[in-house]
Amino acid sequence: MKRFSTIGEFLTFRHLPKAAHPLVYVFKVEPVEFLQIDEPQSWYYDFYAIGIKKVPEGQGITLRYGQQTYDFNEGKLSFIAPGQVMSFSTGDHLKAIKQSGWMLLVHPDLLWKTPLATQIKQYDFWDYSVSEALYLSEKEEAVLVHILQNILQESQANIDQFSKSIIVSQLESFLNYSDRFYHRQFLTREKAYHQILERLEKLLNDHFRKDELMAQGLPTVAGLADSLNLSPKYLSSLLKALTGQNTQQHIHEKLIEKAKETLSTTTLSVSEIAYGLGFEHIQSFSKLFKTKTNLTPVEFRQSFN
Repeated sequence: MKRFSTIGEFLTFRHLPKAAHPLVYVFKVEPVEFLQIDEPQSWYYDFYAIGIKKVPEGQGITLRYGQQTYDFNEGKLSFIAPGQVMSFSTGDHLKAIKQSGWMLLVHPDLLWKTPLATQIKQYDFWDYSVSEALYLSEKEEAVLVHILQNILQESQANIDQFSKSIIVSQLESFLNYSDRFYHRQFLTREKAYHQILERLEKLLNDHFRKDELMAQGLPTVAGLADSLNLSPKYLSSLLKALTGQNTQQHIHEKLIEKAKETLSTTTLSVSEIAYGLGFEHIQSFSKLFKTKTNLTPVEFRQSFN
């Protein structure tokens, strides 16, 4: 495992020209060679890394997004946050692949004392897995490349009192456009994503039908995402775009549905129902039920009498 604390360390490792600005660097990926056998296979950065990369057709690579293949494959946009581990294979077929595109490296110190220092963490795509990279249309890629070229030009100019604010504003525009393009893909891939929604509903139904629910406990966002081969944040973003509810809200909705059914069709006590649904404490169940229905479990049951 190799750690790159500064952008300069990574540039030296990759035999790239020195940075004119120590906290931000933009470069084209074509000249960058693939890993050699004696180089580290895993590493992580202490800075943000954003990549727009293309792999030409005929390279023996199937580009996939989550568990689906897509036609928006002109450019693949990926986001790596500080501390996220990257691993690579060094097979001969990999070293033969030719890539094109752009990389943007941004050290968190650049954002110091700016609103983006905290806001940047609110973009969900930092928590998406690499396999959930965004596939850009040609027009979308052109928009983002234009911004990268602006950042490149500004980072290579003489640093003055305006440099930081101009670069940060360009970076914020890049992130906002990326957020828009991700949302576009959630909507334009509606059929494929509704299949994921159907699988989620089946997982929840199966979970609440099992007799051992009490022992298993409540379904979790992480567990459901793992069953669907998606990252938790990506699954929640996808569901939010399609249904207006994130994964946790879907779990709660299914939970309340099951609770209502049990309250109205059995004579089990509220505590028995709570424990049967996987709650450790009846108070937690009653509070959630009241929040979702404006009634306590007892009041809901009495409404049927």
